[in-house]
Amino acid sequence: MREDQVKFLICPECKRPLVLREEKRTEKNFIESGKLKCSNCESEYPIVRYIPRFVSLKNYATSFGLEWTKHAKTQYDSYTDVNVSEKRFFEETKWSRVLTGEFILEVGSGSGRFTEIASSTGAIVISMDYSYAVEANYASNGKKDNVLIVQADIYNMPFRENFFDKLFCFGVLQHTPDVKKSFLTLPRYLKSGGDIAVDVYRNFSGIKRLLTTKYWVRPITKRINKEILYKITSNYVKFMWPISRFINKLPYGNAINWRLLVGDYRNVLNLKEDVLKEWAILDTFDMLSPAYDKPQTIDTLEQWFKEAHLSNIDVCYGYNGIEGRGKKR
Repeated sequence: MREDQVKFLICPECKRPLVLREEKRTEKNFIESGKLKCSNCESEYPIVRYIPRFVSLKNYATSFGLEWTKHAKTQYDSYTDVNVSEKRFFEETKWSRVLTGEFILEVGSGSGRFTEIASSTGAIVISMDYSYAVEANYASNGKKDNVLIVQADIYNMPFRENFFDKLFCFGVLQHTPDVKKSFLTLPRYLKSGGDIAVDVYRNFSGIKRLLTTKYWVRPITKRINKEILYKITSNYVKFMWPISRFINKLPYGNAINWRLLVGDYRNVLNLKEDVLKEWAILDTFDMLSPAYDKPQTIDTLEQWFKEAHLSNIDVCYGYNGIEGRGKKR
């Protein structure tokens, strides 16, 4: 981070400004380490490897830290040469491609695939994640003039309320301990007239739920050491890869592969074969490892938008299951 970005942060405990202390700077005036001290309650928050940290490095999202460290570039358009992230970002948010002068809050950045796209609009992007995936994001986006990356908790974010022009939260809500509470926290940070865009996994019922095989094994896999689980997952996908190529050619082959716990994007995304395998390993691990996985119904998400007193509500099925957009009154 840079010193001029401290003004965007507040103490998450008492909501007062922070003061920079004991900083170590690089030659380009980036702050590599130091402390942010509350001007009121004396709480201190470390800056570690250029990133302000408001939570411990190890927490319930550790699996995502591992996932996005190992796959820091896998889903980046600049890596795949396919505009998958760009297309999803603008189609889910329906925002302009030029947002110069606006402030965007990204809640749950992962490795930063959408940080890259959001920052391309010219807006100032403040991007946070609960896990140490922030380090992968910083490596890709942290030195951009219009990006600040923070490790923080969705339930106690170190930002001013009623401040941001826009907020998005993709691929995150279902992985939090209380999905409704997580969602209802978000609009507080938007200014009047600000736009919000979120998505959440779709909750199936009946036979469709029964056929979602990841929920059969998650009670076991989510408890396995994450490094060990990643090795198991990687080896399994590599073993299954030639078999899944054959299955994919069968009627409903793509769906069969997903039920066999192989994240198969053949005929869905125009990616090279080696990149498809990377995505498969990533998404299979993503299915099996999170501490929480709580899909929702479309009616539930729409009701939450109404409870948050948002206007211009648009909730529909989309990229990640269910997506929703709204505006703060």
